[in-house]
Amino acid sequence: MEAKKNINLKLKVWRQKGAGTKGQFVTYEANGISPDASFLEMLDYVNEGLIQKGDDPIVFDHDCREGICGSCGFMINGNAHGPERGTTVCQLHMRHFKDGEELVLEPWRAKAFPIIKDLMCDRSALDRIISSGGYISVNTGNAQDANNLPIPKPDADEAFLSAACIGCGACVASCKNASAALFTSAKITHMALLPQGKVERGQRALNMVSQMDAEGFGACTSTGACSASCPKDISLINIAKMNREYLLATITQKEEMAEGGAG
Repeated sequence: MEAKKNINLKLKVWRQKGAGTKGQFVTYEANGISPDASFLEMLDYVNEGLIQKGDDPIVFDHDCREGICGSCGFMINGNAHGPERGTTVCQLHMRHFKDGEELVLEPWRAKAFPIIKDLMCDRSALDRIISSGGYISVNTGNAQDANNLPIPKPDADEAFLSAACIGCGACVASCKNASAALFTSAKITHMALLPQGKVERGQRALNMVSQMDAEGFGACTSTGACSASCPKDISLINIAKMNREYLLATITQKEEMAEGGAG
């Protein structure tokens, strides 16, 4: 079998020292890259060369490098996580690029994601959305046998698909409005479908949507760019379900307030 040839690339990387400083694109050469290397391994190689020359390495976020943690993520030629569908940037391999190709690397662009340095941005706004309602306050004790939980299989399957969200922020970065609706809706849908989450179902929707708005994310206009760029293929249907949960919770809240006033 013929060995795969190494490739040479030109990288235009966004370099910025911090949120309050001005950034710019800087061009680097990435030569002799193995097609079997991951994208982050390619950047590691480039950084080794920069460090040897006494230059600052390119800063990017990462952790597990297995497409699980959601830490990594930036724009590659205008695509969140790169050109491959359903793939995080840490799972993207260099065989998907051509020898001599120029790649433009940018951080997530969103008001709610201030840049920390270079390709790394602060996505703690997503953590605050989770903290506002993505939990159950009931003491569940030891885990029960799965067969003892009366959950219809369609609900369990749908909850699993929503729970696959890793909170990487690609949906926000791809949306023209920088909306976090897909992320928030996945968390709301996941919990609303399971019996443990039904107790606080209404308040959860109100709290998480309110926190999402408070963080400065834009409004959803249902263009579908979020779902198309999601490395876990989170469905756009979740947003419709979030809107329904929010509407029902709002109606219930108004009815309870009216009853309280009447009493």
